[in-house]
Amino acid sequence: QVQLVESGGGLVQAGDSLRLSCGASVIMNVVAWFRQAPGKEREFLAAITWNNGFTIYADSVKGRFTIDRDKAKNTVYLQMSSLKPEDTAVYFCAAGGRLIKSKNGYDYWGQGTQVTVSS
Repeated sequence: QVQLVESGGGLVQAGDSLRLSCGASVIMNVVAWFRQAPGKEREFLAAITWNNGFTIYADSVKGRFTIDRDKAKNTVYLQMSSLKPEDTAVYFCAAGGRLIKSKNGYDYWGQGTQVTVSS
């Protein structure tokens, strides 16, 4: 069974940086990050292929967020910089078989970690 555990969320100020981690119990082809703010749809942020490190990003975070993985630790990271209050959301990692942006393409999800950005 695939288990994903996010960590690294918290309360930060606008302009700060934060790194989220996603630990995986089993290696999957693709790991992605999504977020969901109250009353909004779950939004794709970034995804990475485990084997060769190919990445895709949402236009809304391109240049501010970076996804990477550490094979030795079975962990995928989301480095976030220049954070804004509108980045406040619960951040989820997800695993699946294809490098796509749709949440429907991911079969396994973590429990989420809260990120709050104060102005």
